[in-house]
Amino acid sequence: MPVDFSGTWILETNNNFEDYMKILNIDLVTRKVAVHLSQTKVIIQDENKLTIKTLSTFRNYEISLTIGEEFDECTKGLDNRKLKTLVSWEGDTLVCTQKGEKANRGWKHWLEGDKLHMELYCEDVVCHQVFIRKK
Repeated sequence: MPVDFSGTWILETNNNFEDYMKILNIDLVTRKVAVHLSQTKVIIQDENKLTIKTLSTFRNYEISLTIGEEFDECTKGLDNRKLKTLVSWEGDTLVCTQKGEKANRGWKHWLEGDKLHMELYCEDVVCHQVFIRKK
């Protein structure tokens, strides 16, 4: 049985987020606002179905997917790109690969105790975020 990521998660640390946004060509004003926001991540996992909501006072983003099935993703409100996205399991880690105009793009989620780790990567830039489970 895979790890269950379900829950509400509050951003605790956000390392290298601005550089990650720069590589995606996100404008300066948006980057400056985004790095100071508190994010809440709501994950609903039902077997191989996954909904991830990323919430803040600035922008919200929601994605629903089936693990192991490639789908078309539009990152509207983020960097506004059209991607071919695939999320799969590598052990207890959820790994997402996103094919589009940027190379080596995707993310990973894994748990360590009561903390959710997320690595966002694109080209040679990696952002590491840590979320704590909301009680």
